[in-house]
Amino acid sequence: MTNVPGSADPGAFLHPALFYEGQAQYLDEVGAFVLASLAAGEPVLVAVPGARLDALRESLGADASAVTWTDMEQAGRNPGRILADLQEFADRHPGRPARIVGEPIWPGRSRAEVLEATRHEALINTAFAGRPATVLCPYDVRGLPAAVLSDARRTHPTVIEKGARGASPAYAGASPVCADCDTPLPEPDGAAPWLAYAHGRLGEVREYAENWARGTALSPLRRGDLVLAVSEAAANSLAHGGGKGALRLWSSPGNGVVAEIRDGGRLADPLAGRRRPTLASAHGGRGLWMIHQLCDLVEIRAAADGLTLRLHMST
Repeated sequence: MTNVPGSADPGAFLHPALFYEGQAQYLDEVGAFVLASLAAGEPVLVAVPGARLDALRESLGADASAVTWTDMEQAGRNPGRILADLQEFADRHPGRPARIVGEPIWPGRSRAEVLEATRHEALINTAFAGRPATVLCPYDVRGLPAAVLSDARRTHPTVIEKGARGASPAYAGASPVCADCDTPLPEPDGAAPWLAYAHGRLGEVREYAENWARGTALSPLRRGDLVLAVSEAAANSLAHGGGKGALRLWSSPGNGVVAEIRDGGRLADPLAGRRRPTLASAHGGRGLWMIHQLCDLVEIRAAADGLTLRLHMST
């Protein structure tokens, strides 16, 4: 493997996309990155889909014990949760350049998941700016659509392809990519009436969501998660969305339930909810953080007339 980003330029943040073709190349190039990082005494996190995780761990042999492993299919099922995990790993090693392999997009992801994962990839550059770290993101050239690979060139300043590393001429930064991810959400099949709410009616929102959820296949635990997520979203509307909003709920065949909240708010900080809130930030992003932790997918759409959150929860 040539030109694998590792311990070079330890004071900089590097975010290369690795375009790979087949498992042999994957194990060779990702393995070389991990081994180079371990040889430099740097902490390594590998967060990739389970099948890749097992193969890579086996290929590293005894060296695998020095690596932190995360199954991205579980930890990153909701792409809005990934960034916090990466940052928390880096935070556990202050003063040392963290080395991370993160594969948030793989064959089989839904279009909605891919859009939110693309947003995540764009925001990595903002979240890690100025930090001594490398986040290497593998992309399966054979298994992913051309549009996904094109977006990877826009979200990564550097691309590694066919053994060569170079700057990506298509790199666009976070704002344009996030704006392009704000595509219109498809309307649900069938009726999904809106419940309007305003100050003083948060309890009514909770009761409405709880009563509706009893008629779904959600377990009692997941019903509680849904009600809490909806409550947090509605509370955000009252506090930051003009003091009012609207909620609708519907079942998604084979995929659980969906809750959508619309209000007149703005998403001033695109990283809100993607970083674990601290005491100092307890009044900024806490609700959205909880929503990301509770839901299997959170779709966010920021438009001129307000903000839409679409929350997915599987059975």
